[in-house]
Amino acid sequence: REKSGAGMMDCKNALTESNGDFEKALEILRKKGIAKAAKRADREAKEGIIYSYIHPGSKLGVLVEVNCETDFVANTDDFQEFAKNIAMHIAAASPLAIKREELDQAIVDKELEIFKDQAKASGKPENIIEKIAQGRIEKYYAEVCLLEQAYVKDMDITIQQLLTDTIAKVGENISIKRFSRFRIGE
Repeated sequence: REKSGAGMMDCKNALTESNGDFEKALEILRKKGIAKAAKRADREAKEGIIYSYIHPGSKLGVLVEVNCETDFVANTDDFQEFAKNIAMHIAAASPLAIKREELDQAIVDKELEIFKDQAKASGKPENIIEKIAQGRIEKYYAEVCLLEQAYVKDMDITIQQLLTDTIAKVGENISIKRFSRFRIGE
């Protein structure tokens, strides 16, 4: 229960379902949490907080708006911790947008053209150049889109997975609405 943040009965049922295998029970709880989060995704998140993070030395700062459904959840430790972790992640990872749909299409097209030119320059056949460029653009999305980035505190999960886990934990829809990253001299 301590490891998953799930309710006592959910933990008991997961352990029963996994025949006492702790790791498998955690996996079962995660899958159930993802399913619950998917059900909540269409619910409107109009409450929340604006969290500010100033990196030691006061040369870098982040403001992030994280929304949830109720003011009650916005004041919970889990929600506040999530907002703090997102702000610190943004400070460290410098995303350009929350999701790929928010990226400027001109920037994406320019990157795609660069990837195609690199593939051509390395002597790859024409029929493979497009696949190589598409693969690299997917990697580019994982580098610059917040929800697709590997979480800096646990590189095994993405920010989207962290968000989904937090939704399952707090029992409400949560969304990262917007952010601004400030650095002296930029």
